[in-house]
Parts: sequence; structure tokens; C-alpha cells
Amino acid sequence: MTLNRASYRPHSSFFAALLATRPTLFTTSALTALLACSSTFAAPSLTIYNGNFAVVRDTLELPVNKGANRVQYQNITRLLEPDSVVLRSRKDDWKISIQEQNFLANVVSEPLLLHYFEGKTIDFEVLRDQQPVIVPGKIIRSGYEDPNSNSPIIEMEGKTRFGLPGRPLFPALKDDTLLKPALQWQLESSQAGNAPLEIAYLTGGMNWKADYNIIATDNSDKVSLNGWVTFTNNAGQDFSQANVKLMAGDVNKVQPAPQYRAKGMAMAAAMEADTAGVTEKALDEFHLYSLPRKLDLRDGETKQVEFLNVTGVKAKKLFVYDGAAIPDHYRFQSPQDIRNDPNFGTQSNTKVWIMREFKNAKDNGLGVPLPKGRVRFYQQDEQQLEFIGENNIDHTPKDETVRLYTGNAFDIVGERERTDYQINTQEQWLKESFKITLKNRKQEKASVNVVEHLYRWNNWALEKKSQDFVKKNADTIEFNVSLNPDEEKVVTYTARYSW
Repeated sequence: MTLNRASYRPHSSFFAALLATRPTLFTTSALTALLACSSTFAAPSLTIYNGNFAVVRDTLELPVNKGANRVQYQNITRLLEPDSVVLRSRKDDWKISIQEQNFLANVVSEPLLLHYFEGKTIDFEVLRDQQPVIVPGKIIRSGYEDPNSNSPIIEMEGKTRFGLPGRPLFPALKDDTLLKPALQWQLESSQAGNAPLEIAYLTGGMNWKADYNIIATDNSDKVSLNGWVTFTNNAGQDFSQANVKLMAGDVNKVQPAPQYRAKGMAMAAAMEADTAGVTEKALDEFHLYSLPRKLDLRDGETKQVEFLNVTGVKAKKLFVYDGAAIPDHYRFQSPQDIRNDPNFGTQSNTKVWIMREFKNAKDNGLGVPLPKGRVRFYQQDEQQLEFIGENNIDHTPKDETVRLYTGNAFDIVGERERTDYQINTQEQWLKESFKITLKNRKQEKASVNVVEHLYRWNNWALEKKSQDFVKKNADTIEFNVSLNPDEEKVVTYTARYSW
């Protein structure tokens, strides 16, 4: 990111943008263009998206003969999308032509081997009198096709058993047994030797998100803000010393049909920080964040890297009283029904919301695109930090204002009641009066924004009001009420609708 150096840790960028095409919908041609952006990368490179998928790029050397070859590559993820794979030579004078590609996904497992040996007899290790005994058994049915409804059937010692009688002992595995998913190619090579290749593909099972912590140390509006990138790898493949980029934005992705059962959600957590920060750049209609150093990302791991650390951000506290409970619009057939229902919009609540608001601007120590994520608020007392609320922000461009609800005020109370209601359908007008009472039981001053919604009709005017208001939109007004310690104030108004 291009940031205020006085407020941020120094940071550095280490490789250029890798996506040259609009990443709204990925195709094989788009990935080919992606490969063309960087023809040499010694370490694996990942671009991870918010939508639980990633682009993986890697280099490899495969021994080939001149002419036709059948080769196999296993250093791939478990959730690879086979039709997204791009394989190409890294040397212009070494021509590689792919005739056929196969994605081999049936890795060896006990259910799969039982399936392969259906109708055959193998040994089972069975416990008898607490001692293991080897007993032969014939596999009538493995249950591999539908393990939820069909258990294995084993014939042993003249009896038929449902379920495994013990641990199956299979013959030794062959050299070509598939221990993990693999890609297999039939290709034509222009020469013999170790072909220098590069590969790119889309994979599921990888995701990232942003988390923010805002810490207030006193009663002023100044806070410190730090952000963490939290990303997870459930793709079924470890990545060592990988170059990692994170794409922020709502990128459209056509989801493929799942090929594997989702992995368990248990993850090992790792917290890592670095003195260098994350760099950011715009890419088409999205934002690409580059991590400052290579990372090890193991399968099943959640890792965090700090990307934002700034102090002195002005984030003022607001109290908002929106006293009208949200009406149920769906039970009305037409706007006229809403207008003529005497009870519409009169249900009230007493809660005053606590809001935090800050501007994502350079003069406020920020001014950079903020990825969507959860924002947690803490208050520092005399001894320790205390958690005081949280909420989520969406992707927020620079110079936009962020306002977040963090909870309800304990010592500020609101009351709202309708004091008058008149309707004249012949002359086509309606009058409605409200009284809003605010009570400040705090030991310091408080300012409350009173929000009122003029639900009844498009044409309205305030005939009577106790103080000035601000029109926020076509049917919303706002009164600002300043309260001294232990003070009560009343806001009144009459709205007149006509049609």
C-alpha cells in the first residue's frame, strides 16, 4: 500500500501483478495470460481470493523423450479444478504439445482397496482372546459405492458378516499405486531431457479474510488500529516458501461441482508478524495485496500476518436513537394500506445505539482500500484491555466513511410515543405527532442523533417541531440532541402527509 510512512511500518513489494486480464470469470485462456505475466518463478506462487479459491502457479521439470510421452505430476492440491489447468514450456525453443490430460483422484484407501478386491479372498487380523489371529475372508461387497447405506459384507469361516471382522491385510502396493491426486499428461516434446515447464490452475479450499482491532485508550476520539490477514489452507496440499498475494473484491466465480468430501474444520493456528508490511495496488476493479515475504502454508493451517498498524486515527463515538421498531412491510398489500393503517410505525424500542465512525482518509492516518472483515473494539482501562463490541465492514475504498454499530448504551435511554393521529380520506391528508424523550444518566455530556422515519407517504412536511432537523433522505430526518449529565430532553414534531 502507499501509506503514511510516519504512521505505518515500512513495507516492500517483491513481484509484479500476475493477473493481466479481468478476473471476473476465469477460463483457460485467462490462465494462459496469467502465466505470460511471469515466465519465471522459482517458488510456488498463490493468489488467494475471498471466495474460497486460489490461483496456484509453480515451476517443474519433467523427464521426457523426444516425441510421445506419458508423464505424471503429483504436487497438486486435492481440490484442483481439472479444466482450469494450464501447462506450458518455459523455453521458447522447447516445444510441448499436450494431447491428453487426466486428473487421477482415486487415491488409495481402505474402502478403495476393499472395492478392488471384491470377490477375492484376503487376510484379516482378528482379535481372539485378546490375541491377534490371521483369518482369511472373502469380500462379497466392499460398501465403497455408498458407505452410508451399504456396509461391507465379508464371508469368513462359512459365515456371512456385515461389517469388517477385523483389520484387512492387503497385498503389497504396486509402484504405480496412487497415494495422492495426480495429473497425468500425454504430450509431445520437441526434444529429450528435463523439460522446463510451468503450471497454473484454480483450486478450492483456500480463503482469506481481514480482521481489524481498534483500541481506545482514553475518552478522546483518537484510537489505534491494526489489521491482520487471516488465511486458511484446506486444499489438501502443503506450500513451502510460497509467494502469496491476496485479491480483495467481489470477483465472480462459477462454482464447480464438489469432487471431494469437505475436510474437517479443525485447524492449527499460527501467528506470524514481520517488520515489513503488506503492499497494495489496484488491479482492474479489484485490489491486490502482496505479502512481504515467502510463507509456509501447510494443509489444514490457519495463518495470520499483520498488514496494518496505525495510531492517532480519529474515530468518534456516536449515540443514535432510532426509536421506531422496524415495521413489517410484507403484511401490507399496497402503499395505501401502509398509509391508512393507524398502527403502522408506532411500535417503539428504548435502546440507544453506540456507533463508531471514522473516515478512511489520508489526513486521518489511513486513505487506503480496506478489505472487508470483522472489526473488534477494545477499551483500555487502568489495568487491561476490555472488549466492547464488534461488527463487519465491507470492502471500503479510500476517502469513504465507516460507521459501525458496536452495542447499546447502558446509561442513555430513549422513549418514543405517538401523541396524536388524524386522517381525512376525503381531503386526502393525514397528521401524526410524536414525542421522543431522551434521558442521560451518565456523569458526562452526551450527544444523541434521533432518527425518525416518515413512513406514511411520499409528500410530507413538518408543521410543528421542537427543534431543527436534518433531512437525510426522502423519508428520514434526524434531530441532534445534546444532553448534560443526568438531564432529560424531549423532542416533538407533527408530520402532515398529503396525497
